[in-house]
Amino acid sequence: MSRLRFLKPLAFVAILGGVGAAGYLTRADWLPFLQTGQPGEPVETAGEAVTPTGKVIVSEQAQLNLGLTAKPLKAQTFWKTIQVPGMVVDRPGQSDRGVVAPATGVIARVYHFPGDTVQPGEVLFTLKLLSESLHLTQTELLKATQDIKFAQTQRKTLVASAGAVPESRLIEMDNQIVRLQVAVRAYRQELLNRGFSSELVDGVAEGKFVNEVAVVVPPRPAKLPTDPLAVPGAVGPTDPPTFEVQELKVDLGQQVQAGQTLCLIANHQKLAVEGRAFRDETTLLEKSVKEKWPVEVDFQEDAAAVWGEVNQTFRVRHMANTIDPMNRTFAFLMPLENQSRVVDDEGRTQTLWRFRPGQKVRLMVRVEEVKNVFVLPADAVAREGPEAFVFTQNVNTFERKPVRVLLQDRQQVVLANDGSLPPGIFIVQSGAAQLSRMVKAGGSGVPKGYHIHADGSLHKNEDEGK
Repeated sequence: MSRLRFLKPLAFVAILGGVGAAGYLTRADWLPFLQTGQPGEPVETAGEAVTPTGKVIVSEQAQLNLGLTAKPLKAQTFWKTIQVPGMVVDRPGQSDRGVVAPATGVIARVYHFPGDTVQPGEVLFTLKLLSESLHLTQTELLKATQDIKFAQTQRKTLVASAGAVPESRLIEMDNQIVRLQVAVRAYRQELLNRGFSSELVDGVAEGKFVNEVAVVVPPRPAKLPTDPLAVPGAVGPTDPPTFEVQELKVDLGQQVQAGQTLCLIANHQKLAVEGRAFRDETTLLEKSVKEKWPVEVDFQEDAAAVWGEVNQTFRVRHMANTIDPMNRTFAFLMPLENQSRVVDDEGRTQTLWRFRPGQKVRLMVRVEEVKNVFVLPADAVAREGPEAFVFTQNVNTFERKPVRVLLQDRQQVVLANDGSLPPGIFIVQSGAAQLSRMVKAGGSGVPKGYHIHADGSLHKNEDEGK
């Protein structure tokens, strides 16, 4: 009995030893089933399967899907700005002008309508005259012209009498001719001021009375008035301006009075950008004007492909000294040179302008200069509470780096150049929030079927043998 109790443990030990020996001898058959992956695939080491904390490995396809791009970091100067609303407006005294009726009459014909392009001297309306004073002036001009001819004939007769007429009579006749000539000049000038051409006035003097007068586009003045918004030293356009009929104020057959506005014509070559700032921003605007800092204008348009970039420097040229009681803001103006192109539609030409009065803009006014900083797009920085991070790129490996944010707006982030990031290192310009979520989720392992080299590049396993 005692011997049986002694043999049982020995038999159990012998059985365990036999199972262990059999398992060791057949390990080549069952060991691959206990390893990760399918039989025949190379086994990745622990150092290849998982990257250190704060890093994430992203394949080329995933980088394209996320739109990841990296650029070298460089120190630069950043301008702290304030953003104020603005609007494109007509430049006072330069853009729009009205065309008025030269005399009382009826609109007999309208030649151009809103949207039409017209040149100086081109006919806009035909006005049938109803003014009694204008008809009387024509009558008086004809009468005075004929009286001059009659007086000159009389004088020739007196001179031919060979001294039979006293000298005082000749002097009196000469004075009468002078008075009539003065009257003729006055009548002619009045008709010219009422829109009569020189040819029409000459016809009236010959007895051809005018019942209709053409209202034309005003010509370009010989001496342009001083533009308060003009840039000093800039040379204005020398070509005749092209106007656009903006609005008709009368209808066909309507009676109008002398001086009444018939239409509005506009030339949007010279415009202005009007900004609106609050009272507490006055000192900032005054500093910008004093230092002659340029103002950045965001026209909120996607037209650079058609029109090109706006090649113009904007500076505040005028600040209002009054505050609007309704919105408690004051205005400041900057000149704007417009761009245009002509469209021909079956013989009808129309000028299309890039910037139009009433167009909303955003103005970034410089208020402070910040030197030796890093400026990145807003999407290049990820936030986690009070912490901020950017990502460096080494081929397929993206590493998270903590940074210090000095300023941030809707489009840009300003980082301190405190030595945490060396200049020249490649920083991802977008997708920082997605990369940060991948790091937090622990998705930093090497994708299945890939391995990573020491330079950070990702390769497929089968590429090793090629």
